[in-house]
Amino acid sequence: MTTPHSTWKYWLATALSLSAFIAAPSMLYAGSEEDRGLEIAIAADKADIGFGDYSVDLEMTLSNKHNQHTNRRMRNTTREQANDGDKTLIVFDNPRDVKGTAFLSHTHKLDSDDQWLFLPALKRVKRISSSNKSGPFMGSEFAYEDISSQEIEKYTYRYAGEESFDGRKHFKVEQFPTHPKSGYHRQMVWFDQAELRVWKIDFYDRKNTLLKTLNYSGYQMYLDQFWRADKMHMVNHQTGKSTILSFSNYKFGIGTTDMDFTPNRLKRAR
Repeated sequence: MTTPHSTWKYWLATALSLSAFIAAPSMLYAGSEEDRGLEIAIAADKADIGFGDYSVDLEMTLSNKHNQHTNRRMRNTTREQANDGDKTLIVFDNPRDVKGTAFLSHTHKLDSDDQWLFLPALKRVKRISSSNKSGPFMGSEFAYEDISSQEIEKYTYRYAGEESFDGRKHFKVEQFPTHPKSGYHRQMVWFDQAELRVWKIDFYDRKNTLLKTLNYSGYQMYLDQFWRADKMHMVNHQTGKSTILSFSNYKFGIGTTDMDFTPNRLKRAR
């Protein structure tokens, strides 16, 4: 299944029924499975446009197959871009072995993401190659490509039906990465029908074998519009390892500028 990038303006222009779709999500576009999957993805993305910027505190809990845990604390600052993907800066505060480590991501809709990592021990900023985007982020079960904002243009889509769990009805949408260096063959995403929030993602490796499952929980609404999960739990089925990201202390409208998200600022990120 492919949807050439040249058709995106067409798809966006034909998504005029999105407002009605959000009001009555069971009334899907009566087109192909690809059309229907794309429409759900666009509607979910549209619901999160306009937040501006925010900061949030995170706790990362790494667990091995023996259920031994390691905790890390960090801060995330994200700035929305009008015509491109988000810019994100993550700074690690503890423990001591990772304190001062800083990660910067410029997500792009069509091009490869730009990502940099500052390691205090080396005292230099390292650019992350697009060929390494499937690698683990700071030893966690999240890959570098998972940390980037998930832009519509990064995937092609297929509607895969409906499923109910935890008292909610969900749309199932398969999404296929368009980037040749992605670590995934496909992802299966569950959107709730009421708010189009993501509750679960199954990640399949390049051999199309189930690799990881990400579960979202504790959604809260901010600014009377934007939903954010309090917890993201990623389980690696092939290694038995897992990572939990816990979010707290969201602050929106913090007044960032693009100058706060440059590689030169990584060394001074505190």
